[in-house]
Amino acid sequence: MRFIDSHSHLADAVFDEDRDAVIKRAAAAGAAAVVCIGASLVDAARARELAAQYPLLRWTAGIHPQEAGTFNAESDIPALEALLDDGAVGIGECGLDFHYDNAPRARQHEAFEAQLVVAAERDLPVIVHTREAEADTAIMIDRAARDGVVGVLHCYTGTLGLAQRALGYGWYVSFSGIITFRNWTDLELLRAIPDDRLLVESDAPYLAPVPNRGKRNEPALVVHTIEKLAEIRDVSPAILAERTGENAERLFRFTSKGVAT
Repeated sequence: MRFIDSHSHLADAVFDEDRDAVIKRAAAAGAAAVVCIGASLVDAARARELAAQYPLLRWTAGIHPQEAGTFNAESDIPALEALLDDGAVGIGECGLDFHYDNAPRARQHEAFEAQLVVAAERDLPVIVHTREAEADTAIMIDRAARDGVVGVLHCYTGTLGLAQRALGYGWYVSFSGIITFRNWTDLELLRAIPDDRLLVESDAPYLAPVPNRGKRNEPALVVHTIEKLAEIRDVSPAILAERTGENAERLFRFTSKGVAT
């Protein structure tokens, strides 16, 4: 099975002791590429370094809503743009998180909007985190669409309505190991995303799928998410893996065929 993990935090320090082994296991499991997410300027710089070291990796740069408390547009946006110049395939993860409220909501909005402006200027996709902020996220998606920005609702657990709103603008929706949990019940959402707008991800080191729930997650385990999603959508895992891989390549504009690990 050949797949692409469209969202993984391999720059996280939790992988420092065995990152090489983790990436080798991903390749052995069938990963053709792993998108290493820069959820802060520091993480993005590390993701860039890792992508230079491991051909399997692509990388992004952004400012997560939980990192937005200290956001300063005058310094942070130029720093973000400098990182993007080095080959990032997307901006993010960015967005809004009103569940934890680790940053003031006004500051989250400021950081998110500033990154959408950069995405429009540079014609790059955005990787969007949204939690308990659907109304505000919908407004931001509308604004992004007016500027021609597309993106992905990552690790999506929201409503079908918000997903359809994003899909109407040509966006993508990505699912993680959460869909394998016993308390996941929204099968309609999993079936509603069109084949050409569907992505899969690990969100490692978080949200390991069953049967590894509660343990550290890693890209190799995306196969369990693929198998569950394929079962619900009544398609073979290999076909779903291939389709979602093609979608990731289209969104992030890279090719993974023939990549050495």
